Amino acid sequence: MSELWADMGPQLWPAFWVTLKLTFFSAIGALIWGTILAGMRVSPVPVMRRFAGIYVNIVRNTPLTLIVLFCSIGLYQNLGLTLAPENENFIENNNFWLAVLGFILYTATFVCETLRSGFNTVPMGQAEAARSLGLTFMQVFGIVVLPQAIRSVIGPLGSVLIALTKNTTIASVIGVAEASLLMKEEIETYSDQIIAVFIIIAIGFMIITLAEGFVFGYLAKRLAVKR
Repeated sequence: MSELWADMGPQLWPAFWVTLKLTFFSAIGALIWGTILAGMRVSPVPVMRRFAGIYVNIVRNTPLTLIVLFCSIGLYQNLGLTLAPENENFIENNNFWLAVLGFILYTATFVCETLRSGFNTVPMGQAEAARSLGLTFMQVFGIVVLPQAIRSVIGPLGSVLIALTKNTTIASVIGVAEASLLMKEEIETYSDQIIAVFIIIAIGFMIITLAEGFVFGYLAKRLAVKR
């Protein structure tokens, strides 16, 4: 056990730091793209509603592993899409951002559906009153509906973030050096201490997800819309 910890210990923080960065950048992108999709799903324009509905239903029901592999093999290797400057760490950085792109495309569908459920908590009379004052759809959506919807679904959005944190382990399939890749490497080296390796990595993820749950639970109570 001491030999395992001596080898694994110094690598834990760098590996989980990559996990945290994957979660952070993916969460920001997914919130933005998911909000756009949610707006399109309730848009008065039929083409936008149809596109958002088809996108959400297809991507949400596609395995995340396939989406990440598509970003790496399809977008980068076949189409030549690069998301990082060409330097000595190009492959590592490019794989990182390709993984982030895949997580954004996938997680945004859950953000969209979570926000759409939040729209139902906003009284219809408020939107109708805003429209009667001459506000456009975008103004009603951005000023009246969206702020209240977000406040009502902070808890569920926290659950989406926790799921995203756990989903970052899939980035290892394209070589991103996050926590699960470290676990695989250590299992290959210390095959007789598999349980210890699992426990160490599991504790790391528990610390991150419990912290996220605490923060979003606090925000959900603090920012809840009073009816």
